[in-house]
Amino acid sequence: MKLYLKITALLLVSSFTAFAQKPKYVVMISIDGFRPEFYKDPSWNAINLQEIAANGIYADGVRGDFPTVTYPSHTTIITGKFPAKHGVYYNTPFETKQQVGELGYTDSRRIKTETLWDAAHKKGLKTASVLWPVSVNAPVDYNMPDAARDTKLTDPLAPFRKYSMPAGLFEEMEKNATGKLYNQDLDGHLSTDENLTRMASYLIETYKPNLTTIHLVCVDHYAHAEGRMGVDVKKAVANIDRNIGRIIEATERAGIKDSTAFLIVGDHGFVDINAQMAPNVQLAKAGLVGKTLQEGEWKAQFFQQGGSTFLYLKDKNDQKTLKQVEAILNDLPSAQKKLFRIINRKELDKTGADPRVMLALAAIPGVSFSNATDGEIVRAGNGGTHGHYPDFSEIQTGFMAFGAGLSKKKIIHEMGLEDIAPIVASLLDLQLKDLDGILYPGLVIK
Repeated sequence: MKLYLKITALLLVSSFTAFAQKPKYVVMISIDGFRPEFYKDPSWNAINLQEIAANGIYADGVRGDFPTVTYPSHTTIITGKFPAKHGVYYNTPFETKQQVGELGYTDSRRIKTETLWDAAHKKGLKTASVLWPVSVNAPVDYNMPDAARDTKLTDPLAPFRKYSMPAGLFEEMEKNATGKLYNQDLDGHLSTDENLTRMASYLIETYKPNLTTIHLVCVDHYAHAEGRMGVDVKKAVANIDRNIGRIIEATERAGIKDSTAFLIVGDHGFVDINAQMAPNVQLAKAGLVGKTLQEGEWKAQFFQQGGSTFLYLKDKNDQKTLKQVEAILNDLPSAQKKLFRIINRKELDKTGADPRVMLALAAIPGVSFSNATDGEIVRAGNGGTHGHYPDFSEIQTGFMAFGAGLSKKKIIHEMGLEDIAPIVASLLDLQLKDLDGILYPGLVIK
């Protein structure tokens, strides 16, 4: 979005009264599936979030990446750049298992651009991170990375133990913060956010990192299962709200609260699903893909990301196959064509999406995609998901900030995920180059 359009979207209210002190510390808490109504609607049991909204900075809505899924979104937050630059396009790569390797997209070496962690490291600042996506092998001093659990192992948490840095940090957490951890303690249920909060609080109190990044996950877990307004979603929001309070208290116990800036961010909203579409069914009928994706011979296939799906050609220059796919989509019954719109390469370039795909399909709210190559092309759906094109309010995520160096009582009408890293960089005087995001005027007090 053009700079002048972004600036006109910013509404600044109230005075510039704020913590005058320059921050020495930034704590950035990510809520997976964070939605603005959690802090704007009093019916949600989120007292801490609503108090922050009343006194700090908040956004009416935050536009996400395309697709609006966790890994590329968090990488945009930590780099200030769109996926086309940072190189993390989806939650899982479109690659064979041999190409993906052990870590897939969890390995920070996948990131092609500088991160806030890199910039802090260059300045000699201390960093810590807890379950931040794409953080394995990141340049973080105290890192409890998002290394996927492996339920095939006797100890499914072995990857966490292996990749936590420095060596022995996982065991240090078990001894001093969480107690002995088992598979169910980090499986996405309410106890997961409790344990992640204990880890973050321990790191803050013990090591006082200048930059701490934390990822809380339970809202997303339950919203997938139950939809936007599920009972357990409401419990998860209340639980996260309480845990945010505990992290703030940890800075107070550490004696650094007055010199800490807090950012509460998210990756995507959520959409209730009632139908699912499998366009690869039609491609399979045309002989373009087999019944098992990414194996055997194929010419074209769609790769789903919830509310969107991306077309890959085995030969990216195969215009004949591309036109064949376009004809297949055009020939679908009108009842099916109205469930999505085609995103062409020109529009994909504007969103900073994966440069390797030829086109994408963006579902309307209520519809998601499947990779299936047989059965009905449209089938029943349930629960909730994300991944949709970021052009409607339900898929937007939230943003809040308060504390040292930040203004009070300000509203941003709309911003993008890429605009978060410039705020952190300004607060800690970090140097990040070639940013896609901007720093909104009046948020950071100099």
